[in-house]
Amino acid sequence: MAYTPNPPRVVQEMLEAMGLGDIDQLFIDIPGELQLDRELDLGESLSELELRKKMSELAGRNMTTGEYPCFLGAGAYDHYVPAVVEHVLSRSEFVTAYTPYQAELSQGVLQSIFEYQSMICTLTGMDVCNASMFDGGSSVAEACSLAVDATRRKKVVIASTINPRYLEVLHTYTHGKGIDVVVIPGCDGAVDADEMVKQIDKDTAAVVIQYPNFYGLLEPEIERIETAVHGVKGLLIMAVDPISLGILKPPADWGADIAVGEGQALGNPLSFGGPYLGFFAVNKKLMRRVPGRLVGQTKDLEGKRAFVLTLQAREQHIRREKASSNICSNEALCALAAAVYLSIVGPGGLRAIATRCHELACYARDRLQEAGFPLKYQLPFFKEFPVQLADPAAANRALLKQGIIGGYELDDALLFAFTEKRTKKEIDKMVDLLKGVLA
Repeated sequence: MAYTPNPPRVVQEMLEAMGLGDIDQLFIDIPGELQLDRELDLGESLSELELRKKMSELAGRNMTTGEYPCFLGAGAYDHYVPAVVEHVLSRSEFVTAYTPYQAELSQGVLQSIFEYQSMICTLTGMDVCNASMFDGGSSVAEACSLAVDATRRKKVVIASTINPRYLEVLHTYTHGKGIDVVVIPGCDGAVDADEMVKQIDKDTAAVVIQYPNFYGLLEPEIERIETAVHGVKGLLIMAVDPISLGILKPPADWGADIAVGEGQALGNPLSFGGPYLGFFAVNKKLMRRVPGRLVGQTKDLEGKRAFVLTLQAREQHIRREKASSNICSNEALCALAAAVYLSIVGPGGLRAIATRCHELACYARDRLQEAGFPLKYQLPFFKEFPVQLADPAAANRALLKQGIIGGYELDDALLFAFTEKRTKKEIDKMVDLLKGVLA
């Protein structure tokens, strides 16, 4: 009763209408051992003023990236979000996280999605992009499902140097579907290309590779892998960091058939892990197999430009079990943030942001090595790399005590990320603290 605004009289009327004697009968299908047999321990009731003070006090215990420099990455990054992004997202016309169902009555939202799709296509070099997925992991898994459906094969070869969360999502997606997921181990920070090529055969639906990979490193043998998978008429799926595409070669230029990735870095805050967005782009041959919504541009009866949800015949609400995916929604507000962000920074701004990230990472590499902290791997990197440390957890604790959010903990290293928000002064402080504690 504590969570319903209805007075007892109304509750009783509702129960009688359903033929029930009390609220507990609503939960009769839940096994008794799973039910809480006591009142919730919520403490004394508070007034609105008291509750606001209490919640503010609790929130004040959090260490946020607005107050402390953050070197944590591993798939979610502390990039700067221009003020205009939040301003546009807060407009009442856009405050919804869902794809519009009354499409023809939602021209503004449809146009924003169309612009987002167009920008992702420009960024990746691909032909078609959908309205976005839930996150990077679901994009990778949906790409593999598409490849299996398109090639009528059941084998997916994937690099172990991909984000481990993506790999977990893929295993969940493919469980019980008869899809053989072959994980190729890493070697010195990159996928073992010899082993990957050996595993690619006529049963291979797709190869999945991340660039930069989970360790922030640039996989050195993509061309060889691309040649091998296309040689057996399989598909190449590339998961990419969208910010890196400001200076790195886009997936289309590598010969990728599908480009996916996590779009959080494009105007979306860290938000304690979500919601985020996964981008999903393909070449024209795969257009009719793309999961999720597609917004197209056309003309209305008066010849004016108009936007519609298009190619819906491929979706699950029409094709039912024959559809390649049952996803029919996306987190449109996150995609809108990405569209606003990309339109604000533009090609030159994205290039400048990517360049600054890389230059700061190079500066950090030099300072760390001077201080006696070697890199775990020697491959080229974009904005992230692992540094060898005997006790990564102890190093993070020491940094946190001094108001610095450290890196992602590996077994024998810390994976540090450097966005455009970081400064040389912050990097110097981080290195000096590590040197003082661990020397």
